[in-house]
Amino acid sequence: MNIIKVNNNIELSEKAAQFVLNTISSKERPILGLATGSTPEKLYELLIDKNRAGEVSFSKVTTFNLDEYAGLSGEDPQSYRYFMNKHLFDHIDIKKEKTFIPNGLALDIEEECKSYEQLIEQSGSIDLQLLGLGLNGHIGFNEPGTPFDKRTHVVALDAVTREANARFFSHLDEVPTQALTMGIGTIMEAKQILLLVIGEKKADILKQVVHGDVSENVPASILQRHPNVTIITDIDV
Repeated sequence: MNIIKVNNNIELSEKAAQFVLNTISSKERPILGLATGSTPEKLYELLIDKNRAGEVSFSKVTTFNLDEYAGLSGEDPQSYRYFMNKHLFDHIDIKKEKTFIPNGLALDIEEECKSYEQLIEQSGSIDLQLLGLGLNGHIGFNEPGTPFDKRTHVVALDAVTREANARFFSHLDEVPTQALTMGIGTIMEAKQILLLVIGEKKADILKQVVHGDVSENVPASILQRHPNVTIITDIDV
C-alpha cells in the first residue's frame, strides 16, 4: 500500500484529482469507479473546475458507482444517483448514458445486482476505483462478515452504517435498511484503487485496515492484498 499523508480535505482532494486526471489522460476509454459521501465532494468540485477550464474531458469516460440505496428513486435527494448528478455529472461533459448506478427501484433487486455485475464485466476492468472507509471498515456497502469473493449483491445495512448516514436524513427511521453494492470481489478487480480517509474518528479502523490481520470482520483489510492501492489520508498510520 502506498500512503500519502495530507493535512486536510483540500489537499486530499487535490491529490485525488491528480489520480483521476492521470487515469483519464492515459486511457483511450477510461472506466472510473466512483463513490458518494462527504469525503469526495471537494474532489468532485475540483474535477468540475478542471473540466470547465479545459484541463480534462469526460466525454469518453464510463463510470460505475459503488452502490445505491434500495427503495429510493434517482430523483430522491437522498439517493446516490441524485448525489452524483448534483455534485458531478450535471456539471461536466460526460455522457449520462455512460454513468451507471444500481437501480434502487428495480422490481427484482437481486436481478438488478446480476445485471449491474454483467455491465461492469462487459465494459472491462475498472481503471481507477475510488473508495471511502466506513467506521466499521466497510467499503462500498460491504459490511463486516461479507465474503471477500462476493460480487454485486443486496446487503442489509449495519446499524453503525445507518447511524452514520442518518445525518443526511431527517430521522434515523428514514435511512433505508438495504442497499445494492458492488461486492468486494468486484472491487478487487479494479486495476488501481484509491482509498480516501479523512478525520481522526477513522484513525483506529484505518490502522486495522493497514496493519491488522486480513479478516472479513474488517472488509477493507483485503486491500492489503491488492497490487495497486493508494491511501490518501490526514491520519498518521
